[in-house]
Amino acid sequence: MNCYVETQGCGPDVVLLHGWGLHGGVFGRVAAQLATRYRVHSVDLPGHGASAVPARFDAAVVAANLARQFPGPVHVLGWSLGGLVAQYWAAQQPRQLRSLSLVATSPLFIRSADWEYGQPEAAMRAVGGNLNDAFEATLKNFLALQMLGAPQARDTLKALNGQLFAHGRPLGLLPALDCLLQADARALAGTIHVPTALFFGARDRITPAGVGHWLKAQLPDATLHLFEQASHAPFLSHEQAFLTLLLSHLDPLHE
Repeated sequence: MNCYVETQGCGPDVVLLHGWGLHGGVFGRVAAQLATRYRVHSVDLPGHGASAVPARFDAAVVAANLARQFPGPVHVLGWSLGGLVAQYWAAQQPRQLRSLSLVATSPLFIRSADWEYGQPEAAMRAVGGNLNDAFEATLKNFLALQMLGAPQARDTLKALNGQLFAHGRPLGLLPALDCLLQADARALAGTIHVPTALFFGARDRITPAGVGHWLKAQLPDATLHLFEQASHAPFLSHEQAFLTLLLSHLDPLHE
C-alpha cells in the first residue's frame, strides 16, 4: 500500500515522516527550504491525511512499504510516530538510507517498569477513547499537551492547528495510536548503522530529552541536538536553528 506523497525540489532525496494525528503538510516551511537543494517527499502515513486507512498500523510493515515506495538512496527524517517508523526503516534497510534524522521520537512511547521516558498508558488510551465523541477537540487538546512549557507554544500550536485538517479529516488514527501503545523498538537501536542526527526539546513532555540521551548512547553513529527552549516540535518552534543543524547533517554526505 503506497502512501500519499507531495514532492518538491531537485537533488538528493529526503523523505519526511510526520507525527500522529497530522500529515506531511506539517513540514511545509521546512520542506520548502530544503527543496532549494534537495528533492523532498512529504509523506502522509497510513490512516493520516490523504493516505488509505490500514486495518492495522504496524511500524515495521509501514517501514517496509516505504522502502519499496522509495527504493533510495534516501535521507529519512521522522518526527514522533514518523520517527518510530524511521527507526524500523533504518534497521531493515541500512544500505538504502544515506542518513537518519529522528525528531522528538522514541523507540517506546509507553512508560513501564524498565522505561521511565514514556507516557502513562491510561493517558494515551484516553486520547483514543475520546476520538469518536469529540474528534476535533481531542486532537487539538492532544496538540496543546505536546506544546506545554515551550516559550513559543502559542505560535507553534497555532501553526499545528492550522495544518490539522489541511488534507481532510484523518480517518485512521486509532490503528496508529494502537501502534504507539504497543511498539517497542529498543532492541533495534544498536543495529542501526546509519549516520543519525537526534533533535529533542528539553521541555518536551511526550518524548523527554532523556530519550535523546538514551538513543545517543545506543546508536553506533549519532549526534544529539538539544533545544533548551523547545517542546515536542522543534522544527516548528525553532525553525531556522533546526534547519541549520539539519543541513549540517545532510550536506556533508554529498561533498
